[in-house]
Amino acid sequence: MPKELWKGNEAIAEAAIRAGCDCFFGYPITPQSEVPEYMSVHLPAAGGVFVQSESEIAAINMVYGAAGSGMRVMTSSSSPGISLKQEGITYLAAAELPCVIVNCMRGGPGLGTIQPGQGDYYQATRGGGNGDYRTLVLAPSNIQETADFVQEAFGLADQYRNPVMIVCDGLIGQMMEPIEWREIPRRKLPPKDWAANGRRGRGHNNIINSLYMDPEACDALNRHLSAKYAEMERREVRWAEEACEDAEIILTAYGTPARIALTAIEALRARGVKAGLFRPVTLWPFPEAALRALAERGTVRGFLDVEMSSCGQMLDDVRLAVEGRKPIRYLGHAGGIIPTAEEMVQAAEALWKEAG
Repeated sequence: MPKELWKGNEAIAEAAIRAGCDCFFGYPITPQSEVPEYMSVHLPAAGGVFVQSESEIAAINMVYGAAGSGMRVMTSSSSPGISLKQEGITYLAAAELPCVIVNCMRGGPGLGTIQPGQGDYYQATRGGGNGDYRTLVLAPSNIQETADFVQEAFGLADQYRNPVMIVCDGLIGQMMEPIEWREIPRRKLPPKDWAANGRRGRGHNNIINSLYMDPEACDALNRHLSAKYAEMERREVRWAEEACEDAEIILTAYGTPARIALTAIEALRARGVKAGLFRPVTLWPFPEAALRALAERGTVRGFLDVEMSSCGQMLDDVRLAVEGRKPIRYLGHAGGIIPTAEEMVQAAEALWKEAG
């Protein structure tokens, strides 16, 4: 198929429309404002509903209502806006309502900067709201993946009756790349016979709820959700490896830093350091077993985790996977500064000498 030049945020919106998104509720915030802007024009033209809500809190509660009636629904925002949505996201997870949430991450904390960041890793993978819940988290590193993952996310959300989050840093949202629109395989999905959309021949009303006054009933819900999350961990974990077959130093990164790491790997190998890249594609479930298998190789000397956050957040998951088998070092910047290939080369060489 011929390739087309698309901006990341606009590709997100177009991918959602192609996936059959019925409703979009959102609020403009840099660097994702082009998503609702595109949706405001093109979703109604495709027969869907677009509402610019009065706030991010209103938007996520509109998502709750539309998802509860069985609609395919999406919202998007950037870091502080996603923080405002957290109460609604935990409600969605508890009520088992499928939806797609896009976070085009910027630097923080607080209002921070409109420049790209990755400081929302904890929020996405640990759940920023209250209680025990998980969202499946996909992390594209280019616009082709972004378009593919958004389309696939709707099927994942419907299959597991759970929010699915796409996290991309602001650079991916703002840059342009050639992509092709691929036919995404359709999942065999269960009927939405749980939706609160009228009786439709049923002898009872469907109730959408996350409030359980009986502690045993709430415990039963949590055990049910835990079993579902365990199934996600068995079936949906994803990652990518580059030049890891003989690697001595392995860089771990996702999003924009993973793209830059490919250049660093070429430079390192030209200088005699066999380097590779391990890129989690699902931040949750994290590809723990795959990374541990690399750590168990005798040829691997150490790991360099690279992120756009001040102290490293994915770093915790890397450490849990490696479990002390090999040394781990961290390279990162926050506030919109992106680690360079040169910095990665210097840090990887230092680790290679230190561990060799």
